Amino acid sequence: MANAFFEDAASVRTLPRHNWNWFLVRGLLMIAFGIVTLVIPGATLLVFTMIFAAFSFADGIVTLIAGIRGARHHTERWGAFVLSGIAGIAVGVVFFLWPLLSTIVYATVIVAIIAAWAFIVGAMELSAAIRLRREIAGEWLLGLVGVASMVLALWLIYLLFVTPALTLLSVAWLIGFYAIVAGIALIVLAFRLRKRKG
Repeated sequence: MANAFFEDAASVRTLPRHNWNWFLVRGLLMIAFGIVTLVIPGATLLVFTMIFAAFSFADGIVTLIAGIRGARHHTERWGAFVLSGIAGIAVGVVFFLWPLLSTIVYATVIVAIIAAWAFIVGAMELSAAIRLRREIAGEWLLGLVGVASMVLALWLIYLLFVTPALTLLSVAWLIGFYAIVAGIALIVLAFRLRKRKG
């Protein structure tokens, strides 16, 4: 995602002058997310689960309707839409009926997804920092965020496979601390970029 801003030299030169506020907003959002996760980690995981359940249920209904309409008009693959819609509705219902079990399963999957996401984004941010090293002062902060993301990813994978009994609350706290540290680093970088703008 971050890598899209650094595809050529022109975009690298433009980013510090015009998009410093992008880093600021991102940093503030990460800090807010980190604080909420630290204060109510269990509720955060449960909310994530319920949001996913609501999305799955709504998406299932829309997909099922599309499949039924397709059957009426004899379009291809209407059966796949119907099955996909029923599956989405079923997942939503199961998550709402058994929220605790669903939260545990969902959180475990989320940990794996977050680990993969953090590693990829971290690698992109590190690459961006290397490309920015001659354009701005303080590019090491973006590199630091990238390295922190990659370390978080490796640590989450370790916890997931080596100590599966570790509580999901501990994982939530770890993610919360990471979000706050990364958010602070991005805010500092944003103000450095803003100062360079003037």
